[in-house]
Amino acid sequence: MSSKGIYSALSGAMAQGQQLDTIANNIANANTPGFKSDKNSFKEYLTILERAPEVNTVPRIPGSIGSFFDMEGTDKSYVEPAGTYTDYKQGGIKATGNPLDIALEGKGFLEVLTPQGPRFTRKGTLSLSPTGQLITSDGLPVLKRGAVGAQPGEDANSESRTITLGGTPVTFTQQGEVFQDGQSLGQLSIIEFEDNDHLRKIGNALYATSDPTAGRILNPSTDVHQGSIEISNVNIVKEMTDMIQATRNFESSQRVIKAYDEMDSKLVNDVPKLG
Repeated sequence: MSSKGIYSALSGAMAQGQQLDTIANNIANANTPGFKSDKNSFKEYLTILERAPEVNTVPRIPGSIGSFFDMEGTDKSYVEPAGTYTDYKQGGIKATGNPLDIALEGKGFLEVLTPQGPRFTRKGTLSLSPTGQLITSDGLPVLKRGAVGAQPGEDANSESRTITLGGTPVTFTQQGEVFQDGQSLGQLSIIEFEDNDHLRKIGNALYATSDPTAGRILNPSTDVHQGSIEISNVNIVKEMTDMIQATRNFESSQRVIKAYDEMDSKLVNDVPKLG
């Protein structure tokens, strides 16, 4: 009988282990510009809910403890991961003094070009490639809007939307327009989605959309701050507190597993000797 409970305790330990992995990743990226923290969500999985009503043998009238012995597993419950989600809360703005650094304030994402196509990021640590292209710290070209009057992301020809700068100072306006030598080189492609639930994180800085038709806000209101970066939104104090709590929960689950294991051992080795 004790073996039923050991699996419930094991599912709890596995859930806390997953929680610890997520917290550790958040702490490791506490100093990563534009990083958004992740959170785990769990739910209770009841085996009784997976069985047809006619095969559930839970007594429907008051009875003795013995009347619950023939429940055929319907009394089991486990911890089940319900997914990991990203907290897109705004991070703080930190001045760097680097004129190529930009911080986004608002819901928008900077559109960049990867070998797999356009992706999105909040990491605004920019620089110039040897050919003068405006790129991220990961070497990805930053994209501008398409044709005049086009909305962000409308122009499918991403290669034509890269930004090339000369050696003179560059200026970014609050709306994301790029100026050099008094001439406009275009406007940064800043994408705001109506709902971020379809976004999936790639590594620690990039995002991709699982739904290319996802609604985009036509007139993004995200502000661009030149010479600054958005810092991670990780609350290091809360993450450390959560890590301590998750560690204690994990250790508690381990003690429960050990107790069930000792009960099984006595049931197999000691009880038969009593007869």
